[in-house]
Order: sequence, then structure tokens, then C-alpha cells
Amino acid sequence: MKKYLFLFVLCATFWSAKAQEGYQLWLPSYNNAKAAAKVLAPDTSSPTIELAIQELEDCWRGDSVRLVIDPSLNLGEGYRLTANCHAVTISASTDIGLLYGTYGLLRVQQTGMGCKKADMHCKKEEMHCKKEEMDCKKDEMHCKKDEMHCKKEEKGWQLTERPAFGLRLLNHWDNLDLSVERGYAGQSIWKWEEIGDTAMSRHMQAVARQYGRANASLGINGTVLNNVNASPKMLTTEQLHKVRVLADALRPYGLRVFLSINFATPMALGDTPTADPLDPAVRAWWTAKVREIYTMIPDFGGFLVKANSEGQPGPGDYGRSHADGANMLADALLPYHGIVMWRSFVYGANHKGEDRVKQAVSEFKPCDGKFHSNVILQSKNGPLDFQPREPYAPIFDQMEETPQMVEFQITQEYTGQSRHLVYLAPMWKEFFSFVSPESLVGIAGVANIGDDSNWCGHPFSQANWYAFGRLAWNPQLSSEDIAKEWLSMTFPRLTTSCKKEHPCAMSQVIDMMMTSREACVDYMMPLGLHHIFKFDHHYGPEPDGFIASYPLEWCPVYYHQADKKGIGFNRTTKKGTGATAQYREPYADLYNNAKTCPEEYLLWFHHLPWKYKMKNGHTLWQNLCQHYNRGVSEVERYQAIWQGARPYVDREQWKHVDELLCEQADNAREWRKICLEYFQTFSKMPITE
Repeated sequence: MKKYLFLFVLCATFWSAKAQEGYQLWLPSYNNAKAAAKVLAPDTSSPTIELAIQELEDCWRGDSVRLVIDPSLNLGEGYRLTANCHAVTISASTDIGLLYGTYGLLRVQQTGMGCKKADMHCKKEEMHCKKEEMDCKKDEMHCKKDEMHCKKEEKGWQLTERPAFGLRLLNHWDNLDLSVERGYAGQSIWKWEEIGDTAMSRHMQAVARQYGRANASLGINGTVLNNVNASPKMLTTEQLHKVRVLADALRPYGLRVFLSINFATPMALGDTPTADPLDPAVRAWWTAKVREIYTMIPDFGGFLVKANSEGQPGPGDYGRSHADGANMLADALLPYHGIVMWRSFVYGANHKGEDRVKQAVSEFKPCDGKFHSNVILQSKNGPLDFQPREPYAPIFDQMEETPQMVEFQITQEYTGQSRHLVYLAPMWKEFFSFVSPESLVGIAGVANIGDDSNWCGHPFSQANWYAFGRLAWNPQLSSEDIAKEWLSMTFPRLTTSCKKEHPCAMSQVIDMMMTSREACVDYMMPLGLHHIFKFDHHYGPEPDGFIASYPLEWCPVYYHQADKKGIGFNRTTKKGTGATAQYREPYADLYNNAKTCPEEYLLWFHHLPWKYKMKNGHTLWQNLCQHYNRGVSEVERYQAIWQGARPYVDREQWKHVDELLCEQADNAREWRKICLEYFQTFSKMPITE
């Protein structure tokens, strides 16, 4: 029967056996071979609703879809999918909710989520209605009664989704010269020379369309276009016209544009002799500049600011506080409902001799409660700098009167730089096990996107962009479920392996993704070791790294503190730096005691003897060797898993990943060799296999 075709299509493996090209990401392919799906549009229209209609007409493979705008649902940017044996309805309070719902429905179609329950229900009702149809022949009155009953029972399934965070942003570290700081997938996708005052090239139109589509499919609702180490030229009138054109192109996808700013811009552009936030001329300059921006871009989101950090100018240059600087910008933005995202990544200048992981709290705690209402403090997930593993940043405990948002790093600066397969969702879920999403107003991810043919360099690095978006929408999702979603959409033929093999290639690749972050920690910096990368580029090990002309807190030897007595950084309250005291209970006491400190953070908080007895009964040195060996073995296991996946992956994509896994295995062995041989010079103990 035709009404059951809907569920057959919905639950079928998505598309054909042909794998997607890398540039398509996880998105559904346009189905030009079939007639357009019937879409029942709402009475109102907008560019966003037109996009939703077009996506359904091009990509939906079921029967009719009804789009409903219903403000009374109070779903904000959320949506509701309602499906029965006949059709599906996407309901939302807003047009962007309809677009998000459209991509939610297409994700259901691609992955098969939610289909089995509906299919079973419809089959049950089909049998029930057939029985009643026979009864109808005997009793016409009974027939009408049961016809109504059948219609009532055909409920199908319903899915209601609302985003957990109001701000779900990508932070691009892209420069005007097209370079990308900590970018590992080519140059910037923003080709500013191809954007004029009123239009952009066809190439840029295609980039904006695909970029907007990818982010809307995840519910990401904002993008900071440029590097936090910002050029003052970003705020020139000429450049702002280009930003306006790009903002116009991204707006239908629900993406608001934000800009990183250089705090000293008015002075750098020669318009004021100072950048002092309390100077009336400086304040007037920012007021006028913000007015100019909103004249061009009425829905402009606001500013992201890195100030008095790593050489960047800021209010501290004039003896002013972070609150003074942020509030000046907030005052200019407030009439337009714009926000200031002020980064807490500040260390060095005013904290000579203080443990670097303590400096953010020391810097910002005195300002708590002094920021204006439209200022948000943006902090990295850990207190140092995006290491493969860090404890959560205690600033999330300490700033009780200031709205906060977390900053994750999607680009893999310290986790293999798009040359290593490292799935980052487990790291981010680890953070949320300590910091409640309800305590945050937003989430930002440092983008891993470049003009590489597959956007992210490593095919599996796409999974980190995807996972960030899904967790930004719903941080309760499991890492494994997100991995399953991404794999089934990106490598759809893997799902067919489960019908032919046991264990199937799909489950093995999921296992590879789920264990990859822990493997990275093992072969790089296990047991709480941190920041022993090579200087500047942060790729590869350099545990002996020390340059006298560099700040000590940039040198690897500062962080592992290895000597003949032992290894690790003492951050306890008795003889250490006292960093443990910045945490709330029970973590302050837990971390302060070596016996209760989780072993994954042990050397982060404690300097311990090489023969210190660990929970497994072996010495610290033996455990260190075991972790490095396990990390290497895991990557070698991934190579074997990927060999088994070969029949189910496009040949070129398979080859690309295989080559990268070979490089990753070589790098893992390099990490093990260099680190253990260096630490052995202190431990004087044999390296165990």
C-alpha cells in the first residue's frame, strides 16, 4: 500500500552504494533522478523557508511533507517532527526552526533513527485495520466506527528538539591574507578578494551555500569570521562592506556573523592617539563604528576579544581592568542587542612566577560581577591550552556572577593536526561530566575548516566538526551515537557490512573512533603529562624543550618537571602551587591527594617518585611504559580495522585514510621512543615492552 512506502523509504539505507565525495561532508546528496517530493508549505515565506522547501524537494525520498509555523509551540529555534503511516509534518515556532527540522528529518532518513518503532506501529495497525475491514462487510455502522478508530491509532512517532545553548558558534582563526592560524586543511575559505561591496564570485557563493548548509544541518547559529589575533583592518569600512555581503549570504541558514577585534583598532587605524577604554574619544569611536556595522548588518552578533594575551593589546596597557575594556564595547553594542565575548585566555605579564594554570582565575576573579549584562566570559575547556587531556578549567567554578561559555578546539592543534585520527567527542563529553551545560550560556568551537577538497584535511576530522555541532545542540547525546550518525551518513556502505560479517566493519570503525582520543593521550602524554610538544608548531614530541629566551611557561621542561626523584607538576596546597584549591569540592580535596587523584590527572597535580606504586600494583615508570606501548598498539590496531573496511569505502577515501593512519603509527612510535628514552635518563630504569 502506498501509505507504507513512507516508512520503507525512511528506514532504508541511505542513497546508493556510492560513497559521498569529501566536499559533501555528511550532507544528503541531491536526488535529481526522481520527481520532487511534495511539500506543503506554510502560508508565510522567507528565504529560510524557501531553503527548507528546496532541501526537501531535492533530498527527501518519502511522500508529502507538511511545514507548519506555530508560534504557540514555544520551541524557540527548536522543531517537532510528527510522522505517521501517511506523511510527516515539521512544526516550528520560527522559520529557522523549520530549516533545522528539515535537516533533522533528513538525518532521520539517512540514519534510520526512529523508524523501527513507527514501522512496527504501522504494521500493527495495518493488521488491525484489515481485520476491521472484514468486519465492515458485516456491519456498515461498525465499519464507520472502526474507520475512525484506525485513523486515531495511526500515530507513528514524534520527535521534539530544542537547542541546549542559545549561542552555538564556530570561531574561525582565519586571517585577511588567507592564512589560518592553527589551520591544517589549507587556506581560509573566505576569499575576500572574491567579495565586493555588493556581490561575490560564483565560487564564493558556492562556498557560502555549502558552509551554511553544513552548519544549519547541525544547528550552529553563529560564526566568528576572523582570527582572535585580529587585524585592525577588519573594521575598516571597505572590509565591512565585504562582511555585509557574506552575512547576507549566510543569514538564510540561521548564521549570524560575529567579528574578532583588535582592542587597539581606533589607535592602529590612526583615528585616536590611544586605545584607553575610559578615554571619551575612544568610547565615541567604538560607538560610531558599531553604529556603522549595524547599519550594514542589522543582525550582527557582536565582538570576540582576545586582550592582553600573548602580545595582544588590551585595557591592561592603560592600567584598566578587563571589565573596563569589555564594558566599553558592551555599551556600544547594547542598543543593538549585540554581545561581547571576552576570552579568559590571559597569562604571563601580570603573573610572574605564578603557575600558568592558575592565572585565568587570578586575572578574572576580581572582575566577577563587574561586567555588564551583555558581556560573556569565554574560557577554554581546560586551564592550560587544549591539551589531549586536561582537568576542567576551574574558572567555571569561580566566576559565579558572570555569564560564561566554553571554548572547544575542533582543529587538532595538539591532537595530531588533521594527520591523526582522533575523535574529540569523548573529550568534550568528559568536560560536560564536570561542568553542567545548564551553567553555560553558549559554546564555541575553534573551526578546523579550510579550502582543502574535503574541508578538514583528514576525512575523519569532519567527524569533529559534526560532533561539535551535535553536542552544541544537545550535550546529552552520547559520543558513540554521534559517531554512528556520522559514519552512517559519510560512509553509508559500512552499514551493509553488518549483514555479511561478524564483527562487522561498522562496529569496528565505531570502536576505532571511540578509543582514538584515549590512544592519543597514551602515545603523547599519559597519566596527566602535558605540553611537551615541539615549540611553535606543536607537532611531535620535545620533552627536553627549553629555550632561555622564551618564557619558562612555554617550555616543555616546565610542565613535566622530570628529575632523578620523579616526574610531574606539584599543584597541591602544601608544597605545590595550590592550583587544586581553585576547584570546588569534592574535586579540590580529590585532586590534592595523590591517593585519591584520578590517575588520568595524576602527573598534572603531583610530582611523584619513579617507583611510586600505582593502583595496578606496578610502578609509575612501568605504567608510563605501558601507556606509551598501548597507544602505539592501538594505532596499529586501527590500521588493521581500516583494512577490513576497505570493501565498504570509496577507493580514494580509503587510500587517503590508510596513508594517514600509516603516518599516525609512525608518529606514535616516535612519541614513545623520544619520550621514554628522555625520561629514562632520569628514572634509570629499563624501558619495558
